[in-house]
Amino acid sequence: MDSLNRPLPRLTTLYFTYLQRHDTRSFIHQVTQCYDESTLIRLTESVCVNTRRAAALTLGFIGTYVANNSLGILLKDRDRSVRLIAEGSLKMVWSRDGSEEHRQQLYFVMRLISEHRFGEAVQRANILLDEFPDYVEARNQRAIALFALKKFTDSIEDSRAVLDLNLYHFGAAIGMGHAYLQLRDQTSAIECFQQALSINPNLDSVRRHLERLIQSWMR
Repeated sequence: MDSLNRPLPRLTTLYFTYLQRHDTRSFIHQVTQCYDESTLIRLTESVCVNTRRAAALTLGFIGTYVANNSLGILLKDRDRSVRLIAEGSLKMVWSRDGSEEHRQQLYFVMRLISEHRFGEAVQRANILLDEFPDYVEARNQRAIALFALKKFTDSIEDSRAVLDLNLYHFGAAIGMGHAYLQLRDQTSAIECFQQALSINPNLDSVRRHLERLIQSWMR
């Protein structure tokens, strides 16, 4: 029972079972028999913390980019577990925009980056973005590849466009900060890391890096 003395949603009981058994396939199968994405998004606003945890986790498994805003809001939830689950789920839904063909092209770009084939990754991302200019994660992946090629100004331009399209994309703010550091623009780098933390206050490593950067800047 939650704080309003109402029965817990079935999603929450399935979540408790999942925590005990760690059977992801069974969890997803059972949840999708009962809920569609719009209902899961609505449940991210539940007063029951375990329901919010369950909804955020499930959206990471099966949600689309439609869930981006709801998961982004959860980055500042009062419960730490909700915040961390939402962070992981956001990274999953960012790649699920567009058609299946677009997603397959994106995964290929990501694979090229993982293989350090950065020039090819940029070329394939260019093709994808010509077809789908507002594919946020394609632009973010191109920013990553451009950074690796030391094209820092171009990388910053892409990262800024990502944030214009998706105000919850803390990864783009972090990437932009590192690019500014490479350009020896400490002031802009600090602003970018502060922006990342304003989006997602749970980035402890970014917070520590920012503190060191500010201390160095003030000397």
